[in-house]
Amino acid sequence: MRFLKFLWLPIVLAMGTSTQAQELYVFSEPASNMPAKSVGFRLTNEGRVKPDFTIRTTPELMFGFNKNLMVHAQGFLSNMDGRYKAEGASLYAKYRFLSIDDMKRHFRAAAFGRISTSNRHGHSQDINLEGDNSGIQGGVIFTQLLHKLALSSTLSYTKAFDNQAEDMFNKPNQMLGYSLSSGYLLLPFVYKNYNQPNLNLYFEVLGKTNPENGSSYVDLAPAVQMIINSRTRIDLGYRFEVAGNIANRYNKNMYMIRAEFNFYNVLK
Repeated sequence: MRFLKFLWLPIVLAMGTSTQAQELYVFSEPASNMPAKSVGFRLTNEGRVKPDFTIRTTPELMFGFNKNLMVHAQGFLSNMDGRYKAEGASLYAKYRFLSIDDMKRHFRAAAFGRISTSNRHGHSQDINLEGDNSGIQGGVIFTQLLHKLALSSTLSYTKAFDNQAEDMFNKPNQMLGYSLSSGYLLLPFVYKNYNQPNLNLYFEVLGKTNPENGSSYVDLAPAVQMIINSRTRIDLGYRFEVAGNIANRYNKNMYMIRAEFNFYNVLK
């Protein structure tokens, strides 16, 4: 029993989630949630170097109301329209509806939804509800933990409020999205206390398809992650396109840097 305590609890507490550390994906969400009564804060910076240097900053508040329900509130700021300014906001909620636990492994399933608003008027043939478009999104997530390896898949449907298919840029009204994610716990080899740093390696496949005309893209996204004192998380990642024919999308060949801080037993 003591061995199991040292094996599980530090990862369970890590980074303010009820999941293992290697499930804290950088470019997607797992089916697991953050602990009940906890609050987290994220600051994400992402962007491109070519053809023009563009950045987007996303401050984010996260609330774990109970073991099954969590909510994120995001704001978006960028220089994509010539000057650095506020672009919009988003509200994201995730509900875990299935948990199957076993020794050194578990399976989770969750449903999620997002509603976003944006003042941007871009010409992309993609729909991105994290800064570029107003719209709604819904989907499901399935995550399997196998000791130090975590695998996850996401399926989603996105509907834009501000895009009109008949305009001159042929912007889409809807998109189907998917992701396949893997995470591996590299360090520590053996847990001794909760303050040991965690080092995780991630590899994700991210894609979307326009069901109206069949246009699509597929990105690969490797990332590394450090977790410090079970409360602070640092992410470094880069996504790049390997196939696709969707024009002018913002998140093509994009870097990401993120810092996250978590506070437990805050909510009553």
